[in-house]
Amino acid sequence: MKLVTYAQGDAIEKVGALLDDLKTLVDLSDKFSSMLDLIDGKEVALTIANKAVTENKKTISIDAVRLLAPVPRPRQMRDCMLFEKHLKQAGQQIVRSRLGILGKLLVYLGLPKIPKVWYDQPIYYKANRFSVIGTEQDVIWPSYSNMMDFECEMGIVIGKEGKDIQKENAKGHIFGYLIFNDMSARDAQFKEMAGRLGPAKGKDFDTGNILGPWLVTKDEIPDPYNLTMIARVNGEEWGRGNSGDMHHKFEELIAHVSNCETLYPGEILGSGTVGDGCGLEHGRFLKPGDVIELEVSKLGVLRNRIVKP
Repeated sequence: MKLVTYAQGDAIEKVGALLDDLKTLVDLSDKFSSMLDLIDGKEVALTIANKAVTENKKTISIDAVRLLAPVPRPRQMRDCMLFEKHLKQAGQQIVRSRLGILGKLLVYLGLPKIPKVWYDQPIYYKANRFSVIGTEQDVIWPSYSNMMDFECEMGIVIGKEGKDIQKENAKGHIFGYLIFNDMSARDAQFKEMAGRLGPAKGKDFDTGNILGPWLVTKDEIPDPYNLTMIARVNGEEWGRGNSGDMHHKFEELIAHVSNCETLYPGEILGSGTVGDGCGLEHGRFLKPGDVIELEVSKLGVLRNRIVKP
């Protein structure tokens, strides 16, 4: 199923399921008070939702509603760096831009090196779960930044509580998948991370975490490691990659995060940026009014405009 959170004129958040035509919703608000309520219900809730979709009694045109983030207030958000190509290219671009000819020479010599710890374990930070928006909602440019960027990512939504989860059992804790645009104020991020902590204000501004356009249950994604990931700005393709290029898979991430720590339903774990999936890697950044489109096969298209007040 493709599950959504939406609002109509009354602006009350409601839960629905998108039909295969991608134009019609089945309203599930009489069965679930929120997406977290549905996720908490596990297999029983999915059975109820599937039955409602099959019966198809209470439908609404998608044009008559506003899609919100599928999980508007996740219980927790962690974002990772699972793609080697992104980490390598971003580091090289930073060195080139800061050091000029010397930077180009260092890149030619194979620098900077990715730290060994990145290969040994997934690296992640905790994101601001209160700054989440959905598709077609505007991203507000933070006043302290002059260098805004997007990041083309996937996210998984946890569906089953667990601690010390073994990698071979981790897939059973995934509820579904969605697209994640981790917006970044690069100048603020670079400044604060020089202090060897963060990111903080480089990521944690209102409207900075974008999820959507819907939440696809895992039964519709039998192989999450063969999905094409595309980033466009104003219709121009800026980058393309594949989810199969992850160095650490989602199962490894779940095992690592749950080591001596409980994971709860409704938490979101991000993949980090796919290689070529952000402006930084190409030395290009956003302008006010730009429209960002992130497309992942089977997961849809996440579209947002960036607005500078």
